[in-house]
Amino acid sequence: MGSGTTQRVRIVIVGAGFGGLGTAIRLKQRGIDDFVVLERAGDAGGTWRDNTYPGCTCDVPSHLYSFSFALNPDWSRTFSGQPEIWAYLRRCVDRFGLAPHLRYDHPVTGMRWDPGSRLWTVSSPAGDYAADILVVAGGPLSEPSTPDIPGLDTFAGTVFHSARWDHGYDLTGRDVAVIGTGASAIQFVPAIAGQVASLRLFQRTPPWILPRTDRRISAAERAVYRTVPGAQRLVRSGVYWVRELTGFNFLHPAGMRIGQAIARRHLRRSVPDPVLRERLTPRYTMGCKRVLLSNDYYPALQRSNVEVVTEAITAVRPDAVVTADGTAHRVDAIILGTGFHVTDMPAAQHIVGRDGVSLAQSWQGTMSSYYGVAFAGFPNLFMMLGPNSGLGHNSVVFMIESAVRYVLNAIGHLDRTGLAAIEPSRAAQDRFTAWVDRHMAGTVWLAGGCRSWYLDSTGRNSTLWPSYSWRYRLATRRWRPGDHVGTPSGDRDPEPVRA
Repeated sequence: MGSGTTQRVRIVIVGAGFGGLGTAIRLKQRGIDDFVVLERAGDAGGTWRDNTYPGCTCDVPSHLYSFSFALNPDWSRTFSGQPEIWAYLRRCVDRFGLAPHLRYDHPVTGMRWDPGSRLWTVSSPAGDYAADILVVAGGPLSEPSTPDIPGLDTFAGTVFHSARWDHGYDLTGRDVAVIGTGASAIQFVPAIAGQVASLRLFQRTPPWILPRTDRRISAAERAVYRTVPGAQRLVRSGVYWVRELTGFNFLHPAGMRIGQAIARRHLRRSVPDPVLRERLTPRYTMGCKRVLLSNDYYPALQRSNVEVVTEAITAVRPDAVVTADGTAHRVDAIILGTGFHVTDMPAAQHIVGRDGVSLAQSWQGTMSSYYGVAFAGFPNLFMMLGPNSGLGHNSVVFMIESAVRYVLNAIGHLDRTGLAAIEPSRAAQDRFTAWVDRHMAGTVWLAGGCRSWYLDSTGRNSTLWPSYSWRYRLATRRWRPGDHVGTPSGDRDPEPVRA
C-alpha cells in the first residue's frame, strides 16, 4: 500500500499513453470528470516517451496515427518520428485539459477488486485509490523483454534495451553487439553504424522488409489541412482503407506473394553480395512475423565495420558474446533489440478479481478476454489493446478508440441500471475466444512457418485481431446486455446477476 490514505474516485486509468489519454479525453467529452490517470513516469506519452533510441519512427502513416477527434495538420513527414508523436500526445494533454487528472510518478503495484465494497483498490507508493471502475492502459509494448542468455548478467561492459536507451553512454569508437533484428533494431542500427568502431548484429531470423515510402509533407499541404475542413480527414480515410485492404493478405497467406516479390526485389537491389543476401532472405511467409519498413537498414549492413552473425548465441562472457561455433565476439556494449513482454503481460499478475484470482492465473498460460477489453470474473475492469485486439496491418489507435467506445457504453449501462459493476459472462467470453481461434486458423500468423511474439507459450495467437479492423469497430460499438452479468449495488448479494 501507499501513504496510508486512500483517495476515492469513480474511475482510475493506469497509463498515460494513447490508450489512457484517449480514454480520459472521451470521458471528459461525456461530462465525466471524476477520474485520475496514474502514470509511473514523470510525463505522458507511453511507449513514445520511453522509446528514444536513435532513428525511432512509426511504421503507420502519420495521418492515421492520431486520434480521430484530434487530427494533427502539422505532421512534417508521412511517417512521423518519435519526437513528433510524443509532442502530439503532450499537446493533447493541454488541448483537452487533462493536466488536473494526471498523477505522474505513480507506479501501480497492485489492483484488487473488493467484493464487499464493490470497488477496485489501486495501490501505489505515491498514494492509493478506491475506484468504481478500473481502466488498464499500460499497453502491450511497455515492458521490455530481456533474453535468457547464460552469463548476460556477468558482462563487464554496458548493456541496455532499445526501449531504455542509455543516452549517457557514448557509442563513438566502441565495439557494439546488437541482439535482435526486429522493428527497433532496423531503425537504430543504421543510426549508429557510422558512429561505432564495429557493430556485430546477431540475427536469429531475418525479417521481411519493404521499402519505406516516406516523404516530407510540404508547407502548402499543411496549410490546406489547417484551413480546409475535412481535407485531412479525407486523406486519413484514404490511407485507412488502403491499409485495410492489405489485411486480406494476412488472412489469406497466398495473397502475400506480391508483397514478397516487392521485398525480394528490394533486397536484391539493396544487397549485391549474394552471400549476405542469402543470410538476409526470410524462409517463412511474409506477415508471419511483423513486416518492417526501411530504406537504410540493408545499406547499413554492408558497411565495412558491420557484420551480420547468424550463429546462435550460447553465452555471454565479461568481455564477449560467444556463439555456437565457439567464436568469442569481443565487445564493449550490448544493445538488446529483443522486444517486449506481450503474451505474458507482467501487469496481469497484479490484477486480482472477484474470486481472489489474478488475471494472469485466470488465463492459465494463454490470454483470453471479451473483445480484448473486458474479462469474466473481473467486474468493472477494462483494458486498452488487450488480448486479440492488436493489428498487423493498420493503426492500433483505431482499435483503441473502438475499445473506448465499449467502455463508455458500459458506463452508460451502469448509469441506466443502477448496477455497481458489469463484466462479460464466462459463456460470452468463451464464445469470443472460440470465434478468435476459428478465424485465426489459416491466417499467416499460424500458417506462415515461423515463430513470432504474436504467439504465446501454448502456440495460440493471443495478441492480434484475426480480421479487418472495421469488423472490430462494428463489434464493439453495439452494447450487448445478454453477454454481460452485473453486480448489484446497495445491500444486495454481491454475486453476479443478469445484466
